[in-house]
Amino acid sequence: MSRLTHVDERGDAHMVEVGEKEVTARMAVAEGSIRVGPEAMRAVLERSAKKGDVLTIAQIAGIQGAKRTSELIPLCHPVPLDGVDVELVAEPGEACIRCRATARCHARTGVEMEALTAVSVALLTVYDMLKAVDRSMELGPVRLVEKRGGRSGHWVRGG
Repeated sequence: MSRLTHVDERGDAHMVEVGEKEVTARMAVAEGSIRVGPEAMRAVLERSAKKGDVLTIAQIAGIQGAKRTSELIPLCHPVPLDGVDVELVAEPGEACIRCRATARCHARTGVEMEALTAVSVALLTVYDMLKAVDRSMELGPVRLVEKRGGRSGHWVRGG
């Protein structure tokens, strides 16, 4: 069993030292969804939510979330992002909005947390913007689907 990297020999939390690691191109993709009711879906599709265009604002929030990840997650390194793409798609037949985020950088540590944070913040923004019409919305699951770069190489969920 591998050892937890954010815990030292005594069990105390610490930030992982990455200074000796090689700078490599890294990429991570995360996805998630939020289930919404018919009135909330209609507000998204018709762009009639009182707070504005839900998908566009959630996209911007997701990008901002990725940029602020190290401020939100204790012990997470600040990562110099090369790019973040956040895509939100309303799927009326599934009664949900799906979000997919891709984060890229050249760094000594990966961008999995940035991709996961982007999805989480985007979906929380959807909830915030639609809660006046649907408080029963459900988020999840949010999960990593792919990562590339670094010592552990390429990983794909289910592959």
